Amino acid sequence: MRPAIQFEALAEDALLLRFGEHIDSDLNAQVQAATARLRRLPELECVPAYASVLLHFEPSAWRGSAGGDPHQRLQAAARAALMESHLTTVAPREVSMPVCYGGEYGPDLVEVAAYCGLDPHQVITRHAAAEYHVAMLGFAPGFPYLLGLDPTLAMPRRHDPRQRVPAGSVAIGGSQTGIYPEALPGGWQLIGRTPQRLFNASLEPPSLLAAGDRVRFRPIGPEEFRQLEEEYAR
Repeated sequence: MRPAIQFEALAEDALLLRFGEHIDSDLNAQVQAATARLRRLPELECVPAYASVLLHFEPSAWRGSAGGDPHQRLQAAARAALMESHLTTVAPREVSMPVCYGGEYGPDLVEVAAYCGLDPHQVITRHAAAEYHVAMLGFAPGFPYLLGLDPTLAMPRRHDPRQRVPAGSVAIGGSQTGIYPEALPGGWQLIGRTPQRLFNASLEPPSLLAAGDRVRFRPIGPEEFRQLEEEYAR
Protein backbone atom coordinates (compact mmCIF):
# COMPACT_ATOMS: atom_id res chain seq x y z
CA MET A 1 0.00 0.00 0.00
CA ARG A 2 1.34 3.41 -0.93
CA PRO A 3 1.77 5.85 1.94
CA ALA A 4 -0.70 8.72 2.04
CA ILE A 5 0.36 11.94 0.35
CA GLN A 6 1.25 14.61 2.89
CA PHE A 7 0.20 18.21 2.29
CA GLU A 8 2.24 21.01 3.83
CA ALA A 9 1.61 24.75 3.54
CA LEU A 10 5.04 26.36 2.98
CA ALA A 11 3.91 29.95 2.43
CA GLU A 12 0.75 31.88 1.72
CA ASP A 13 1.19 31.03 -1.97
CA ALA A 14 2.85 27.61 -1.79
CA LEU A 15 1.65 24.09 -0.98
CA LEU A 16 3.97 21.05 -0.89
CA LEU A 17 2.81 17.52 -1.65
CA ARG A 18 5.14 14.85 -0.21
CA PHE A 19 5.01 11.36 -1.73
CA GLY A 20 7.97 9.95 0.20
CA GLU A 21 11.39 10.75 1.59
CA HIS A 22 13.92 9.00 -0.65
CA ILE A 23 15.30 8.87 -4.20
CA ASP A 24 13.59 6.06 -6.10
CA SER A 25 12.56 5.64 -9.74
CA ASP A 26 9.11 4.23 -8.92
CA LEU A 27 8.44 6.99 -6.42
CA ASN A 28 9.54 9.64 -8.88
CA ALA A 29 7.24 8.10 -11.51
CA GLN A 30 4.35 8.69 -9.10
CA VAL A 31 5.47 12.30 -8.75
CA GLN A 32 5.58 12.79 -12.53
CA ALA A 33 2.15 11.21 -13.01
CA ALA A 34 0.68 13.39 -10.26
CA THR A 35 2.27 16.50 -11.74
CA ALA A 36 0.66 15.82 -15.11
CA ARG A 37 -2.76 15.72 -13.43
CA LEU A 38 -2.17 18.71 -11.18
CA ARG A 39 -1.12 20.90 -14.10
CA ARG A 40 -4.71 20.74 -15.33
CA LEU A 41 -5.78 22.86 -12.37
CA PRO A 42 -6.10 26.62 -13.02
CA GLU A 43 -3.86 29.40 -11.68
CA LEU A 44 -1.17 26.95 -10.61
CA GLU A 45 2.54 26.30 -11.21
CA CYS A 46 3.83 22.79 -10.49
CA VAL A 47 7.49 22.16 -9.61
CA PRO A 48 8.24 18.41 -9.31
CA ALA A 49 11.21 17.10 -7.32
CA TYR A 50 12.39 13.57 -6.46
CA ALA A 51 9.58 12.73 -4.07
CA SER A 52 7.44 15.86 -3.89
CA VAL A 53 5.61 18.49 -5.92
CA LEU A 54 5.60 22.16 -4.98
CA LEU A 55 2.46 24.06 -6.00
CA HIS A 56 2.80 27.82 -6.46
CA PHE A 57 -0.54 29.60 -6.65
CA GLU A 58 -2.21 32.98 -6.45
CA PRO A 59 -4.07 33.04 -3.09
CA SER A 60 -6.85 35.33 -4.35
CA ALA A 61 -7.63 32.90 -7.15
CA TRP A 62 -8.13 30.05 -4.68
CA ARG A 63 -9.80 31.95 -1.84
CA GLY A 64 -13.25 31.88 -3.40
CA SER A 65 -16.11 34.34 -3.09
CA ALA A 66 -16.76 33.24 0.50
CA GLY A 67 -13.20 34.05 1.54
CA GLY A 68 -12.16 30.50 2.43
CA ASP A 69 -8.66 29.23 3.17
CA PRO A 70 -6.89 28.97 -0.24
CA HIS A 71 -4.63 26.15 1.02
CA GLN A 72 -7.62 24.02 1.99
CA ARG A 73 -9.43 24.74 -1.27
CA LEU A 74 -6.33 23.87 -3.32
CA GLN A 75 -5.69 20.74 -1.25
CA ALA A 76 -9.24 19.54 -1.91
CA ALA A 77 -8.90 20.26 -5.63
CA ALA A 78 -5.53 18.48 -5.73
CA ARG A 79 -6.91 15.39 -4.01
CA ALA A 80 -9.81 15.27 -6.47
CA ALA A 81 -7.48 15.65 -9.45
CA LEU A 82 -5.25 12.84 -8.23
CA MET A 83 -8.23 10.51 -7.78
CA GLU A 84 -9.58 10.95 -11.32
CA SER A 85 -9.32 7.70 -13.24
CA HIS A 86 -10.40 8.75 -16.73
CA LEU A 87 -7.41 10.94 -17.51
CA THR A 88 -5.11 9.65 -20.21
CA THR A 89 -1.37 9.62 -19.66
CA VAL A 90 1.01 11.28 -22.09
CA ALA A 91 3.97 9.26 -23.31
CA PRO A 92 7.26 10.74 -22.07
CA ARG A 93 9.34 12.70 -24.55
CA GLU A 94 12.49 10.88 -25.70
CA VAL A 95 15.68 12.87 -26.22
CA SER A 96 18.91 11.62 -27.82
CA MET A 97 21.94 13.43 -26.42
CA PRO A 98 25.29 13.29 -28.28
CA VAL A 99 28.25 12.96 -25.89
CA CYS A 100 32.00 12.94 -26.46
CA TYR A 101 33.44 10.79 -23.70
CA GLY A 102 36.88 11.00 -22.10
CA GLY A 103 39.95 13.09 -22.85
CA GLU A 104 39.52 16.83 -22.46
CA TYR A 105 35.75 16.32 -22.58
CA GLY A 106 35.64 13.83 -19.70
CA PRO A 107 38.75 14.27 -17.54
CA ASP A 108 37.48 11.94 -14.78
CA LEU A 109 36.64 8.98 -17.04
CA VAL A 110 39.85 7.08 -16.28
CA GLU A 111 39.45 7.64 -12.54
CA VAL A 112 35.82 6.50 -12.65
CA ALA A 113 36.84 3.36 -14.57
CA ALA A 114 39.53 2.52 -12.01
CA TYR A 115 37.13 3.05 -9.09
CA CYS A 116 34.52 0.79 -10.71
CA GLY A 117 37.01 -1.91 -11.71
CA LEU A 118 36.35 -1.38 -15.41
CA ASP A 119 38.25 -0.01 -18.37
CA PRO A 120 37.17 3.39 -19.85
CA HIS A 121 35.53 1.76 -22.88
CA GLN A 122 33.34 -0.37 -20.60
CA VAL A 123 32.28 2.72 -18.68
CA ILE A 124 31.29 4.46 -21.92
CA THR A 125 29.41 1.40 -23.17
CA ARG A 126 27.46 0.94 -19.94
CA HIS A 127 26.74 4.64 -19.50
CA ALA A 128 25.42 5.00 -23.05
CA ALA A 129 23.41 1.74 -22.90
CA ALA A 130 21.10 2.91 -20.12
CA GLU A 131 17.84 4.79 -20.54
CA TYR A 132 17.59 7.69 -18.12
CA HIS A 133 14.65 9.75 -17.00
CA VAL A 134 14.73 13.31 -15.77
CA ALA A 135 13.69 13.15 -12.14
CA MET A 136 13.87 16.91 -11.62
CA LEU A 137 15.61 20.12 -12.62
CA GLY A 138 17.61 21.94 -9.96
CA PHE A 139 20.94 23.29 -8.66
CA ALA A 140 21.05 25.65 -11.67
CA PRO A 141 18.51 26.54 -14.40
CA GLY A 142 18.25 23.59 -16.76
CA PHE A 143 20.40 21.16 -14.72
CA PRO A 144 18.77 17.71 -15.04
CA TYR A 145 19.08 15.05 -12.36
CA LEU A 146 18.90 11.75 -14.26
CA LEU A 147 17.92 8.42 -12.73
CA GLY A 148 18.77 5.14 -14.44
CA LEU A 149 22.54 4.94 -14.04
CA ASP A 150 23.99 1.43 -14.20
CA PRO A 151 24.73 0.61 -10.52
CA THR A 152 28.24 -0.54 -11.43
CA LEU A 153 29.07 3.06 -12.44
CA ALA A 154 28.04 4.71 -9.16
CA MET A 155 30.88 6.79 -7.70
CA PRO A 156 31.09 9.40 -4.92
CA ARG A 157 31.46 13.07 -5.74
CA ARG A 158 34.94 14.57 -5.80
CA HIS A 159 36.59 15.60 -2.53
CA ASP A 160 37.92 18.71 -4.28
CA PRO A 161 35.10 20.33 -6.30
CA ARG A 162 36.12 22.25 -9.39
CA GLN A 163 35.62 26.00 -9.45
CA ARG A 164 34.57 25.80 -13.10
CA VAL A 165 32.94 22.89 -14.90
CA PRO A 166 32.46 23.46 -18.66
CA ALA A 167 28.92 23.81 -19.99
CA GLY A 168 27.53 20.54 -21.32
CA SER A 169 29.64 18.35 -19.03
CA VAL A 170 28.06 14.94 -18.42
CA ALA A 171 28.87 13.77 -14.92
CA ILE A 172 28.29 11.06 -12.34
CA GLY A 173 27.44 11.95 -8.76
CA GLY A 174 26.68 9.00 -6.53
CA SER A 175 24.05 6.89 -8.30
CA GLN A 176 22.93 9.65 -10.65
CA THR A 177 23.98 11.33 -13.87
CA GLY A 178 23.75 15.07 -14.38
CA ILE A 179 24.53 17.57 -17.16
CA TYR A 180 25.90 21.02 -16.42
CA PRO A 181 23.90 23.56 -18.46
CA GLU A 182 26.42 26.38 -18.00
CA ALA A 183 30.00 26.81 -16.79
CA LEU A 184 29.54 26.30 -13.05
CA PRO A 185 31.41 25.11 -9.97
CA GLY A 186 30.76 21.47 -9.21
CA GLY A 187 32.02 18.28 -7.62
CA TRP A 188 30.56 15.56 -9.83
CA GLN A 189 32.81 13.20 -11.80
CA LEU A 190 33.13 14.44 -15.41
CA ILE A 191 33.06 11.60 -17.96
CA GLY A 192 32.01 13.43 -21.14
CA ARG A 193 30.47 16.52 -22.67
CA THR A 194 27.56 17.26 -24.97
CA PRO A 195 27.59 20.09 -27.52
CA GLN A 196 23.87 20.63 -27.01
CA ARG A 197 22.78 23.72 -25.13
CA LEU A 198 20.60 22.79 -22.17
CA PHE A 199 19.35 26.23 -21.19
CA ASN A 200 18.58 29.35 -23.23
CA ALA A 201 16.65 32.12 -21.50
CA SER A 202 15.54 33.56 -24.85
CA LEU A 203 13.57 30.41 -25.74
CA GLU A 204 10.22 29.15 -24.47
CA PRO A 205 10.60 26.85 -22.71
CA PRO A 206 14.16 27.86 -21.82
CA SER A 207 15.24 24.35 -20.72
CA LEU A 208 15.99 21.67 -23.30
CA LEU A 209 14.90 18.96 -20.85
CA ALA A 210 11.93 18.74 -18.52
CA ALA A 211 11.02 16.49 -15.62
CA GLY A 212 9.68 13.20 -16.95
CA ASP A 213 11.69 13.21 -20.19
CA ARG A 214 13.57 10.07 -21.23
CA VAL A 215 17.21 10.54 -22.23
CA ARG A 216 19.69 8.33 -24.07
CA PHE A 217 23.33 9.25 -24.63
CA ARG A 218 24.91 8.74 -28.07
CA PRO A 219 28.71 8.49 -28.08
CA ILE A 220 30.42 10.75 -30.64
CA GLY A 221 34.02 11.63 -31.47
CA PRO A 222 35.79 14.99 -31.10
CA GLU A 223 35.29 15.94 -34.76
CA GLU A 224 31.53 15.44 -34.63
CA PHE A 225 31.46 17.28 -31.30
CA ARG A 226 33.04 20.35 -32.92
CA GLN A 227 30.68 20.18 -35.89
CA LEU A 228 27.60 19.94 -33.68
CA GLU A 229 28.89 22.65 -31.36
CA GLU A 230 29.04 25.05 -34.32
CA GLU A 231 25.60 23.95 -35.49
CA TYR A 232 23.95 24.44 -32.08
CA ALA A 233 25.62 27.85 -31.67
CA ARG A 234 23.85 29.28 -34.74
